[in-house]
This record gives sequence, structure tokens and C-alpha cells, in this order.
Amino acid sequence: MKVIKLANPRGFCAGVDRAIDIVSKALEIHGPPIYVRHEVVHNRKVVEDLKSRGAKFVDELSEIPDDGITIFSAHGISDQVEKEAKLRNLKFFDATCPLVSKVHKEVIRFAQTGKDIIMIGHKNHPEVEGTLGRFPGDSKGNMYLVENLLQAENIEINQPNNLCLVTQTTLSVSDTEEIVLKLKERFPLILEPKSEDICYATQNRQDAVKQLALESDLIIVVGSENSSNSNRLRELAENCGVESFLIDDPEKISSLNLDNINVMGITAGASAPEELVQQMVQKCNLLGYKVSEEISGLQEEVYFKLPAELR
Repeated sequence: MKVIKLANPRGFCAGVDRAIDIVSKALEIHGPPIYVRHEVVHNRKVVEDLKSRGAKFVDELSEIPDDGITIFSAHGISDQVEKEAKLRNLKFFDATCPLVSKVHKEVIRFAQTGKDIIMIGHKNHPEVEGTLGRFPGDSKGNMYLVENLLQAENIEINQPNNLCLVTQTTLSVSDTEEIVLKLKERFPLILEPKSEDICYATQNRQDAVKQLALESDLIIVVGSENSSNSNRLRELAENCGVESFLIDDPEKISSLNLDNINVMGITAGASAPEELVQQMVQKCNLLGYKVSEEISGLQEEVYFKLPAELR
């Protein structure tokens, strides 16, 4: 018998829920168009749905008219972008995930004391660009980006004895640990934040994938190619020895080689809607798979408030 096993938890996290709600409420209160700088979350279906309701996604503030209602994406923005919005008197709502904002505050606090800062993250990712852009220009320290173990082994720091560490929130926990251990080996006095930067949702979904990998012949991660946390889930499943695919279109399942795949595992990145998960399940049903169980997992009860003007 061919069966489907669903990971838990999966899909939307509190930060994504909040960001989508901010755009939806702004459309409801102010009417279209609402201008969103960058994709509010990295999921094709979510973005297309919001576009159909009147959201306009832009790359830069210069594309927004002076009277345009503006929203900053969940990934966060640099200090320069925020200052530009204020200089233009744009009415804006900040949908930055509070866990990303926590990292921004850490960067500012460390920089004010003159420390050098290493950020572990992926170059050109919007969250990383926003966090690097929070480093004050008048700080006596410097900020460095480390993407992998090789860079951690070779990076040269101006103040090796006055150094601290932050990370992109959506990285793989295991990958981050390896880099952190190497940095601690090279820079024994490096300071870490009081609480880990890797977000609770990233950690929980990765733990769920590890369990799913023990019970599946193949894993589908529901998510878009530009979603960092979804890519990490696929990589983690592969590292656990299970073939895995990142898919955001149910029709693509038909192109997979499902010979000898009796147990299909399905999970979803933190920016993927449950509606899309169920569409994947329905497609698998047509291919002869039935849902056998939802694997038990942590019940997430985190909730982030909307901006006061949108409540």
C-alpha cells in the first residue's frame, strides 16, 4: 500500500502569518494598490494571491509614488531604506519578523560598544542584506559575513579579542553549529547572543523532517526555490539519506520517479500555505497514495501582534 506521511509542524510560522496579515489588513483598510518592497514572504503562491488582490511588489522605494501605502517584507530592511522612507514621508508598515528584528537589535547593541561582528548567513539574501545594513556607519568596529566553513577557517578579523556573532534566522541548525565551532576554535573570546538566533520555527521544522526521514522513502518539501528555510529542509532530508525535492507546483510531482516509493513524506517551509500542502496531497492521491498519518510534533502557539494601526 502506498501512503503519505505529513510532518508536524510544517508550513506557516508566526512571522509569516503576521506579514501576510499586515498586507491583507492594509488592503482592507486603505484599498489597493498597496506597495510591498520585495516579496513579503518567499512563496510564489502567496505572492500571486496578494497581487490578485491589489498588492504591487517592487524592488526599490523609488518605484513607489509619494502617496503610496508601503510595506516592508518579513525579511527586514537596512537602516538606509527606513531612513529613505521617512525622508519621503511614506506611510509604511513594517512586516519584519520580530525574530529578525531581534538580530537587528543585537547588531546595533554590539556595534555601539565598538565590537567587530561576524554574521553567518547567505550573501544577497534579503534578511542578510537588511541585517548587514543595520550596522552603524559610525561604529569603531567592523561587520563581516561568513557563508560557509571554508570562510570561517580563513577569515581575518581586525579585533579577534573584541568579537561577537549573529546568524541569519533561517539557516540549518547543523550547518550553523559547524561554522560556530570553527569560529570559537579560532576566536575563543567570541561572544554569542543570550538566545540563539535560529528561529523556533526553523528548528521545529528541521526536527520534524529528521523524524519524517526515518519513516519515508522520498520527501517532498512544499516551498519555492527562493525560500531559504525550505531549501534547508530539502538539504536536511538529503543529509538524512532520503531523496528529497523542493516543489511549489503540484503538477511537478508527476515528473518524479516514484517507482519503489511506498511511503511519501510531505512537509512545508515556513512560508508555504497549508492550502498548497493539501493540493500536493490531492495530487499524490491521484497517483495512488493515501494519507496514513500526520506525524505527531510540537504544537506551536507563538503569535506576533499586528502594528497598532492595523489591529
